[in-house]
Amino acid sequence: MKLNLQDIPRVKTITKQEFIKHYFKPQKPVVIEQLIDDWPAYHKWRLDYIKDIAGDITVPLYDDRPVDYKDGFNEPHAKMKMADYIDLLKREPTKYRIFLWNILKEVPQLQNDFKFPDVGLRLMKGIPMLFFGGEDSHTFMHYDIDLANIFHFHFEGKKQCILFDQNQTEFLYKIPHSLITREDIDFKNPDLKKWPALKKAQGYVTHLSHGETLYMPEGYWHYMRYITPGFSMSLRAIARNPKNFSKALYNILIMRHFDNAMRRIKGQKWIDWKNQQAIVKTHKQLNI
Repeated sequence: MKLNLQDIPRVKTITKQEFIKHYFKPQKPVVIEQLIDDWPAYHKWRLDYIKDIAGDITVPLYDDRPVDYKDGFNEPHAKMKMADYIDLLKREPTKYRIFLWNILKEVPQLQNDFKFPDVGLRLMKGIPMLFFGGEDSHTFMHYDIDLANIFHFHFEGKKQCILFDQNQTEFLYKIPHSLITREDIDFKNPDLKKWPALKKAQGYVTHLSHGETLYMPEGYWHYMRYITPGFSMSLRAIARNPKNFSKALYNILIMRHFDNAMRRIKGQKWIDWKNQQAIVKTHKQLNI
């Protein structure tokens, strides 16, 4: 038995009015296949280009190791020169990923390669973020701290994306005081006997190729797996739903600081307690 996933709808192009009516207002995901064909980045952005323009920059790297109490919120697991990292991506599979890399801050000239699409939302101009990964590397299932509306533009290679609405949270074994599910769930091929609540979850799946754009509505859970080495860029717009906006403020101003404080006070016992509570709470509310 597999996860209950439906394909994310796809369109070649879309008008601002169509996007707002059919996807933003009902908060449904969509893949837009030809949104960025007129960007210079569509033709230029490959791993070799990034290596040439940003090879000397030291970048933070993350892998799929379990959360450790010594790790701060979103602290990198390693650092490497971008040129060396891209060589690694092209040479062999690696778990190392680049996560939330602000290209405007690090490589200002790259802003000339893209523009902010007119989709009816006010996209935040200061924080375009890049994400890189090697073959079969993946993120944990998570949602973003600000519960933003996200436009995810993919470059080079192929990437699998699995999404769940926030209304599916009760089935996903969410870790308390965090933005992730149990890290030992393999969403590529989950063990539904071990994680029976996942049988009830209803989500979405798609595979992105070069130049395609995925719209992820506010607060959607997402799991990203690089089928081949590649990278993506995300642009975001703040949450419009008052409930989501309030939750974003709580996450940013209270939750992450509380979690870091508890890690310092209780150490690994705090992490272990949260992992256990993810199972206890999920099974209790579902009578499993």
